[in-house]
Amino acid sequence: MTGIGIGTSDFKKMRVNDYYYIDKTMYIKDIIDNKSEVILVTRPRRFGKTLNMSMLKYYFDCRAKDSQELFKGLKIMSQEEKYTSKLGAYPVIYLTLKDAGIMNYEMMVMQLKTIMMELFYEHRNLLEGEMAEGERNIFNKILSANITDIELINVLKMLSKIMYQYYNKPVILLIDEYDVPLQSAYVEGYYEEAIKFFKIFYGMTFKDNPYLEKTVLTGVSRVAKESIFSGANNFKVFTVLDNEFADDFGITEEEMDKVIEDFKIEDKKEEIRKWYDGYKIGNVEGIYNPWSILNYLTDKQLKPYWVNTSSNDLIKLVLKKSSTVKDKMESLLKGETIEVKIDLETVIVGIENNEDNIWGLMLGTGYLKVTEVVDLPSKIYKVAIPNHEIKHLFEEIIDNWFRNKVIGNDLQSILKDLVTLNLKEYEKKFEKLVVEMFSYMDVGENTAENFYHAFVLGMLVGLKDTYYVNSNRESGMGRYDIMLEPKDKNGNSFVMEFKVLEDKEEKTIEETIENAKKQIEEKGYENNLRERGFKNITKMVYAFKGKEVKMEVY
Repeated sequence: MTGIGIGTSDFKKMRVNDYYYIDKTMYIKDIIDNKSEVILVTRPRRFGKTLNMSMLKYYFDCRAKDSQELFKGLKIMSQEEKYTSKLGAYPVIYLTLKDAGIMNYEMMVMQLKTIMMELFYEHRNLLEGEMAEGERNIFNKILSANITDIELINVLKMLSKIMYQYYNKPVILLIDEYDVPLQSAYVEGYYEEAIKFFKIFYGMTFKDNPYLEKTVLTGVSRVAKESIFSGANNFKVFTVLDNEFADDFGITEEEMDKVIEDFKIEDKKEEIRKWYDGYKIGNVEGIYNPWSILNYLTDKQLKPYWVNTSSNDLIKLVLKKSSTVKDKMESLLKGETIEVKIDLETVIVGIENNEDNIWGLMLGTGYLKVTEVVDLPSKIYKVAIPNHEIKHLFEEIIDNWFRNKVIGNDLQSILKDLVTLNLKEYEKKFEKLVVEMFSYMDVGENTAENFYHAFVLGMLVGLKDTYYVNSNRESGMGRYDIMLEPKDKNGNSFVMEFKVLEDKEEKTIEETIENAKKQIEEKGYENNLRERGFKNITKMVYAFKGKEVKMEVY
């Protein structure tokens, strides 16, 4: 069995090291067949975009000396001469902007100058050829990262011209992760400056540039054309809703069957599908997340991989700010579909106030999948969470909403009512809190007691300055669920027991309460407190039936 190149996004390294490779070389054919001069393909992160861009570079680049060997035995080499003749046929400019997402505008520009310095150093052989004196001066300034901001916006057009003249061939331009600096700019608060820069930068690169044969860009989101690509001629975007390039990214069902056979994990197929399958791109269903699959093949554990590869800052920021989507998250987390309007042409500024853009961002970045087209002209779709891995992330986001809500005044108010024995008010607020929290979770009638136990225990940690919060310790003839022991012996102490209604033994939540009370008395849970001189003891039982909670104090 060949090795697994986790994190390897360089096509040549994959092939030379004989890493396990799912043949995606028909993407080259699809790029050649596409007549657009500028192609933008948007896909979720870690779906093979960079590896595919690296593959294009090694295929088209006329400087590559070992391209025949790299592509030997792959699908593209069995195609017609119109495709195989493109092997090594063009000079190629390849750059990635994945490292251009910086904390402020000035640092972003500095980073771009560094990226250009590295790019021009890669093509320093061009200095051996003829070029205008002004271009030679700027070329040398770029090599020392000493260009002005005005010179920076024109560097790609200048480089394509110099390469065209040197090789006497039109240039292929490949830009990977084009939107990383824009998303970072929004999160860090300098989006307006960044969008103005890139509108001019891309305009100068694409508009009326006769030296380019074709340009391919990849990214996670589709930024509105008028805000950044208004100067591009013959520009075409292909998103997760389009059929073109649909099977060129991710792992298709057929490809996954071969992976399962190659790694002899047939017995794990259904579990793997539940966790990492579920994506739909264009008319291709059953697409697996490649990053998660590669990691699973390495350590054989079903757990979140993709959602932990990088921050989900933009998604979390948008969902935190939005006041319109939280209610619909409840249905999604239950495994249901919701009907929404989707606009994939993202306008990041004010996105949290534009629900169409929010759903579009979540779909395009891999957090949702389309299950049905309801009304195509009106952009109405039914969407759902693709798999268990994404559901795990959403539950984390919801949990953070909850924690941010109750750590403030709401929680302090509830805890004050408890310790001052204002228990009617405590019960009312607690029931409301349970409904708000559990509405986002899969809470069935048979949910284990430790789920509710952990919920209440986490809430009571807020009393740690004045109480010892004890859990599952021995007292009397058994183990209580929670005991609140005041650091001041004259304070009010509490013994708490949790019970979940069990269909086989109890018919009503009232019966569950009586059984909990009976357990407290028979096991003598309060004895430990009394033996140590505590007198003001309140016994509380919590009975849960799904999202319904009843409490009794005695």
